[in-house]
Amino acid sequence: MLDKDLAELYNVTTSNLNKAVRRNSKRFPDDFMFQLTQKEFKNLIFQNGTSSWGGTRKMPYAFTEQGVSMLSSVLNSDTAVEVNIRIIRIFTKFREMLLTHKDILLKLEQLEKQVIQNSGDIEMIFLVLKQLFNPLQEPRPRIGFKRSDEE
Repeated sequence: MLDKDLAELYNVTTSNLNKAVRRNSKRFPDDFMFQLTQKEFKNLIFQNGTSSWGGTRKMPYAFTEQGVSMLSSVLNSDTAVEVNIRIIRIFTKFREMLLTHKDILLKLEQLEKQVIQNSGDIEMIFLVLKQLFNPLQEPRPRIGFKRSDEE
Protein backbone atom coordinates (compact mmCIF):
# COMPACT_ATOMS: atom_id res chain seq x y z
CA MET A 1 0.00 0.00 0.00
CA LEU A 2 1.21 3.50 -0.71
CA ASP A 3 2.08 6.02 2.00
CA LYS A 4 -0.64 8.40 0.82
CA ASP A 5 -3.36 5.75 1.12
CA LEU A 6 -2.15 4.61 4.53
CA ALA A 7 -1.98 8.18 5.79
CA GLU A 8 -5.60 8.65 4.74
CA LEU A 9 -6.62 5.44 6.51
CA TYR A 10 -4.73 6.37 9.68
CA ASN A 11 -6.13 9.91 9.53
CA VAL A 12 -2.71 11.61 9.45
CA THR A 13 -0.91 13.60 6.79
CA THR A 14 1.44 11.77 4.44
CA SER A 15 4.36 13.87 5.64
CA ASN A 16 3.65 13.02 9.31
CA LEU A 17 3.42 9.32 8.45
CA ASN A 18 6.74 9.46 6.60
CA LYS A 19 8.35 11.42 9.48
CA ALA A 20 7.26 8.72 11.94
CA VAL A 21 8.70 6.07 9.63
CA ARG A 22 12.01 7.95 9.29
CA ARG A 23 12.24 8.37 13.08
CA ASN A 24 11.84 4.58 13.38
CA SER A 25 13.81 3.53 10.30
CA LYS A 26 15.21 0.41 12.02
CA ARG A 27 11.67 -0.99 12.15
CA PHE A 28 11.25 -0.80 8.35
CA PRO A 29 13.75 -2.97 6.46
CA ASP A 30 13.60 -3.23 2.67
CA ASP A 31 11.11 -6.10 2.76
CA PHE A 32 8.68 -3.97 4.85
CA MET A 33 8.87 -0.75 2.86
CA PHE A 34 10.52 0.67 -0.25
CA GLN A 35 10.45 3.86 -2.25
CA LEU A 36 9.03 3.77 -5.78
CA THR A 37 11.32 4.66 -8.65
CA GLN A 38 10.46 7.40 -11.13
CA LYS A 39 9.55 4.76 -13.73
CA GLU A 40 7.27 2.87 -11.30
CA PHE A 41 5.64 6.13 -10.25
CA LYS A 42 4.93 7.12 -13.87
CA ASN A 43 3.52 3.66 -14.55
CA LEU A 44 1.29 4.02 -11.47
CA ILE A 45 -0.02 7.38 -12.68
CA PHE A 46 -0.57 5.94 -16.17
CA GLN A 47 -2.58 3.00 -14.80
CA ASN A 48 -4.71 5.25 -12.61
CA GLY A 49 -5.47 7.66 -15.45
CA THR A 50 -4.55 10.93 -13.84
CA SER A 51 -2.71 11.77 -10.68
CA SER A 52 -4.93 12.88 -7.83
CA TRP A 53 -1.86 13.76 -5.80
CA GLY A 54 -1.39 17.12 -7.45
CA GLY A 55 2.31 16.57 -7.83
CA THR A 56 4.91 15.27 -5.47
CA ARG A 57 8.45 16.28 -4.60
CA LYS A 58 9.53 12.82 -3.48
CA MET A 59 8.61 9.43 -4.79
CA PRO A 60 6.01 7.71 -2.61
CA TYR A 61 6.78 4.83 -0.29
CA ALA A 62 5.10 1.46 -0.69
CA PHE A 63 4.51 -0.74 2.34
CA THR A 64 4.25 -4.52 2.37
CA GLU A 65 1.92 -6.41 4.70
CA GLN A 66 4.62 -6.50 7.37
CA GLY A 67 5.31 -2.79 6.92
CA VAL A 68 1.64 -1.94 7.37
CA SER A 69 1.63 -4.03 10.52
CA MET A 70 4.70 -2.23 11.82
CA LEU A 71 3.02 1.15 11.28
CA SER A 72 0.60 0.43 14.13
CA SER A 73 3.49 0.44 16.59
CA VAL A 74 4.97 3.58 15.07
CA LEU A 75 1.66 5.45 14.89
CA ASN A 76 0.60 4.60 18.41
CA SER A 77 -3.03 5.71 18.46
CA ASP A 78 -6.40 4.00 18.76
CA THR A 79 -7.18 4.81 15.12
CA ALA A 80 -3.88 3.31 13.98
CA VAL A 81 -4.49 0.08 15.89
CA GLU A 82 -8.09 -0.23 14.65
CA VAL A 83 -7.15 0.45 11.03
CA ASN A 84 -4.19 -1.91 11.26
CA ILE A 85 -6.42 -4.76 12.49
CA ARG A 86 -8.76 -4.23 9.53
CA ILE A 87 -5.87 -4.12 7.05
CA ILE A 88 -4.29 -7.29 8.42
CA ARG A 89 -7.65 -9.07 8.18
CA ILE A 90 -7.93 -7.99 4.54
CA PHE A 91 -4.41 -9.27 3.79
CA THR A 92 -5.33 -12.58 5.44
CA LYS A 93 -8.47 -12.86 3.27
CA PHE A 94 -6.37 -12.15 0.16
CA ARG A 95 -3.91 -14.88 1.13
CA GLU A 96 -6.76 -17.35 1.67
CA MET A 97 -8.27 -16.47 -1.70
CA LEU A 98 -4.93 -16.87 -3.45
CA LEU A 99 -4.36 -20.27 -1.85
CA THR A 100 -7.87 -21.39 -2.83
CA HIS A 101 -7.31 -20.30 -6.41
CA LYS A 102 -3.89 -21.93 -6.40
CA ASP A 103 -5.45 -25.26 -5.39
CA ILE A 104 -8.04 -24.95 -8.16
CA LEU A 105 -5.35 -24.14 -10.72
CA LEU A 106 -3.28 -27.13 -9.61
CA LYS A 107 -6.27 -29.46 -9.98
CA LEU A 108 -7.02 -28.04 -13.44
CA GLU A 109 -3.40 -28.59 -14.43
CA GLN A 110 -3.60 -32.21 -13.25
CA LEU A 111 -6.82 -32.71 -15.24
CA GLU A 112 -5.20 -31.20 -18.31
CA LYS A 113 -2.27 -33.62 -18.01
CA GLN A 114 -4.67 -36.54 -17.69
CA VAL A 115 -6.62 -35.39 -20.73
CA ILE A 116 -3.43 -35.01 -22.77
CA GLN A 117 -2.29 -38.48 -21.73
CA ASN A 118 -5.69 -39.97 -22.56
CA SER A 119 -6.34 -37.97 -25.73
CA GLY A 120 -5.06 -40.81 -27.97
CA ASP A 121 -7.37 -43.26 -26.25
CA ILE A 122 -10.29 -40.85 -26.53
CA GLU A 123 -9.63 -40.37 -30.25
CA MET A 124 -9.56 -44.15 -30.72
CA ILE A 125 -12.90 -44.49 -28.90
CA PHE A 126 -14.52 -41.86 -31.12
CA LEU A 127 -13.13 -43.53 -34.23
CA VAL A 128 -14.60 -46.88 -33.18
CA LEU A 129 -17.94 -45.25 -32.30
CA LYS A 130 -18.10 -43.58 -35.72
CA GLN A 131 -17.42 -46.91 -37.37
CA LEU A 132 -20.17 -48.54 -35.33
CA PHE A 133 -22.71 -45.88 -36.20
CA ASN A 134 -21.63 -45.58 -39.83
CA PRO A 135 -20.40 -49.01 -40.87
CA LEU A 136 -18.74 -49.27 -44.25
CA GLN A 137 -21.20 -50.80 -46.63
CA GLU A 138 -19.94 -52.88 -49.48
CA PRO A 139 -21.93 -52.51 -52.65
CA ARG A 140 -24.69 -55.10 -52.64
CA PRO A 141 -25.90 -56.85 -55.72
CA ARG A 142 -28.94 -55.22 -57.22
CA ILE A 143 -32.19 -57.04 -56.70
CA GLY A 144 -34.80 -57.30 -59.41
CA PHE A 145 -34.94 -57.40 -63.17
CA LYS A 146 -31.88 -56.45 -65.12
CA ARG A 147 -31.86 -54.87 -68.52
CA SER A 148 -29.99 -56.53 -71.28
CA ASP A 149 -27.19 -53.88 -71.25
CA GLU A 150 -26.59 -54.36 -67.46
CA GLU A 151 -24.61 -57.15 -65.95
